[in-house]
Amino acid sequence: MTNTPVIGLDVAKGESQGQAFLDKGKPHGKSVRILHTRDGLDAFHLFLQEIEALAKQQPTVILESTGHYHAPIVQFLEQHHYAYIMVNPLISHQAKKSSLRKVKTDAVDAYCLAELFYKEDFEPHKKRGLLLLNLRNLTRQHAAITGLFVQIKLQFHAILDQVFPEYRGVFGDLYSHVSLEILQSFPTSAQVLALDEETLAEKIVSLCKSRSPRWARERAQKIREAALRNPFAHTRFESHLFSLDMYIRMILEYKEHLSALEKQIDALAQDIEEYQMIQSIPGIGGKIAATILSEIGEIDRFHHPKKLVAFAGVDPSVHSSGKFTATVNHITKRGSSRLRHTLYVAVLCGIRTSGSKKLRAYYDQKREEGKVFKVAIIACVNKLVHWIYAVLKRKEAFVDVV
Repeated sequence: MTNTPVIGLDVAKGESQGQAFLDKGKPHGKSVRILHTRDGLDAFHLFLQEIEALAKQQPTVILESTGHYHAPIVQFLEQHHYAYIMVNPLISHQAKKSSLRKVKTDAVDAYCLAELFYKEDFEPHKKRGLLLLNLRNLTRQHAAITGLFVQIKLQFHAILDQVFPEYRGVFGDLYSHVSLEILQSFPTSAQVLALDEETLAEKIVSLCKSRSPRWARERAQKIREAALRNPFAHTRFESHLFSLDMYIRMILEYKEHLSALEKQIDALAQDIEEYQMIQSIPGIGGKIAATILSEIGEIDRFHHPKKLVAFAGVDPSVHSSGKFTATVNHITKRGSSRLRHTLYVAVLCGIRTSGSKKLRAYYDQKREEGKVFKVAIIACVNKLVHWIYAVLKRKEAFVDVV
């Protein structure tokens, strides 16, 4: 009977504590300290080779997902082709709580992680490749910057309401380059009305050369009309003008950063075979497809669509004790939150009139059964995950036929 060696790693900032097991119930020596430096990782490599020689099999490494602190370890393991398991901290925390002894040290945590390996049916990470990891980093960065961008726009709106609220509606897109540049140049009614309509139109043409002079004159007229309606003929607070200018600069910069990220994401995703296939599902566009692929990684990690459903955290929780069985069960929310949010957005796009006929029919069916909106949407997310699984496994485009 072959051994199943494992090394539990409790990861912290700059270092980890490791505990090796040669097999279930057979810990090997005391825990070891692993520094996240080149020398420290070289020493860890020797430790891995020692365990492999003793157990006659390459050990699996199990560690918690710890933000970015685990990045040096994961990169090292992938470079040297070691299988590893990334555990949700919620799962490992519950395992530690099951111990009768209330002891909390890094060595104990590493020991508990190694023991957890033998209790649970984990699927080791396969080497995703630098492409998928880069794509995941970029899509997550895009999501983070988008969140900051939304906050900046809210602050911008609050200041605009106190300086020039009637400016909204002058341009079709308030955040277009020409709209923000004009507002930055002429943020008050007094500055707009000090110019004649022709001068203002020329300024607009210089900023938006793709548009006709007639369109520019129409915008100039609208700006003057908005200035006449503006309740703030004069701005009392210079601080508002300073803030407005600052927020406009920030919005322009954020737009530039997001645009650069989107181009890089699309360029990376084009090299992934499944990128176009997954977009055959209505509701999944380029950015959503890239996020889904990067968060899932290698589909071979999941032997059944239900495992992918659980990874997305949209599987129902189960609460049963004695003769009691709960009839209202919330989703677990224990998987990838980024994947879960992206799937939710994809479903909202998919159930629109121009979206997926299959998904819309399934949503209508759930609503007719008396399901509330959110429950029906989660059911659709579950259905969408099954479709994604089939597309990625079979490498075939989706056919949307009711």
